[in-house]
Amino acid sequence: MRIATLLMSTLLLASSHVLAVEESQQGALRSEDDGYAIFLLVRSTNDWLALSPQQRFGFLDKDVQPLLAAHPKVTMKFWDTEHFSSRVTDVILLQTQDLGQYRSLVEGLRESKFWGHYFEVVDILPGIENAYADHYGVKPYGDQR
Repeated sequence: MRIATLLMSTLLLASSHVLAVEESQQGALRSEDDGYAIFLLVRSTNDWLALSPQQRFGFLDKDVQPLLAAHPKVTMKFWDTEHFSSRVTDVILLQTQDLGQYRSLVEGLRESKFWGHYFEVVDILPGIENAYADHYGVKPYGDQR
């Protein structure tokens, strides 16, 4: 009985050490300061193109801007790509440290004419800036303004 107790104590101690190491490594891989970049690859629809520029900006002001204001931890930037790609016309970059606000913003966009009516969402590409550098403990490559 004493050997079984000793063996059980050893196993518990070893497993708690493994869990502590795994938690420590995970913390090193991802800090709370790291943010997410989520790229929405979209294609404008004929309904969007049929609107005048004034109507387009009116829609963005009336429907999209309030969603962004309600999710202040998410920023949005647009890139036009129709000059270079026939697959997507725009790339939208959403940046955040708060995935809850990101999810809520996306739900709001999905419930508006933005998603599916004016824009077809072709793909969503989430990423973590310089995650490889954090993982391997090296300085990131590239422009580090």
